[in-house]
Amino acid sequence: MDSLTQIVLGAAVGEAVLGKKVGNKAMLYGAIAGTIPDLDVLASNFTDTVSALEIHRGFTHSIVFSIVFAPIFGWLVSKIESFKSFKSWSWLFFWAFITHPLLDAHTTWGTQLFWPFDLRLAYKNIFVVDPIYTLPFLVCLLLALFSRRTNPKRQFFNRLGLILSSTYLVITLFLKWAAFSQFKQALNNQKIDYIDIDTRPSPLNTILWNANVDTKDVYLLGDYSFFDSQPIAFSAYEKNHHLIDDLKHNEKVQRMIAITEGWYSISQKNGNLYFNDLRFGLLNLKPESNDFVFQFLIEKHTDGTVNFIEQPRDRSDAKGMLNALWKRIKGN
Repeated sequence: MDSLTQIVLGAAVGEAVLGKKVGNKAMLYGAIAGTIPDLDVLASNFTDTVSALEIHRGFTHSIVFSIVFAPIFGWLVSKIESFKSFKSWSWLFFWAFITHPLLDAHTTWGTQLFWPFDLRLAYKNIFVVDPIYTLPFLVCLLLALFSRRTNPKRQFFNRLGLILSSTYLVITLFLKWAAFSQFKQALNNQKIDYIDIDTRPSPLNTILWNANVDTKDVYLLGDYSFFDSQPIAFSAYEKNHHLIDDLKHNEKVQRMIAITEGWYSISQKNGNLYFNDLRFGLLNLKPESNDFVFQFLIEKHTDGTVNFIEQPRDRSDAKGMLNALWKRIKGN
């Protein structure tokens, strides 16, 4: 999830664990702990694109990290603060650390919760930024923040935020199932043979859902809003995997394919090849567009090495996407 959401979650968890004893400092350290796992993004400054993608939401989002580093941070804080309970501070950091990847597991990217095992949990039932999850949670946290430590309402507001956000997460699982059923029914009605379906919510909401459909020759992309009145339409995208046949044994290419879990296509433009990560869909809603959110230039060198260069996006792309998204949410 986004940084604000993880700060809110961490602060609420900190308050739940230690708020009665240390007041607002529990929220402060909980918020700090909620941001620490995402420091893995700094890896992009020190390594190549593929390695940075592998590191993201890896070790720092694991049970191992929570167990190992919670007592370290707990010990440090116990030496700084007047409240000296090493056990209590360690408990706060553990729960703030572990709830971070548990929430991230509901997004499309997922987390390697069981690192070092190569298993990424990605339920794909909530977008990385979802106002319906975050805003009520934030309001409840602020109400708790400005209540006295001894005021029973403080714990009430904090628990209410945790309950509302968790309940919404459960609801999104049912919404995902309902959307998946609609996609599956549409494929059956259109007599489309398919290998696999991958569904996820579109940005900022859980009303409009996107689907990637793997068929023998092409990928089909479609979207469905719970306000739709017309049948689901699918657009075909060539896989073009043959364009990198000469690279299929390259170690970095194999790692990139593993990162996308096989959901990728290759496009060609101006003599260059681009690797498209289909898991995050398109940057616009235009049928048969090849403007994917995550697109990487494949840079081949004479010595046989390969680099992947992520293609930048400007703000105008996002603005156009949001305008089209709002219209599409209201139904086809």
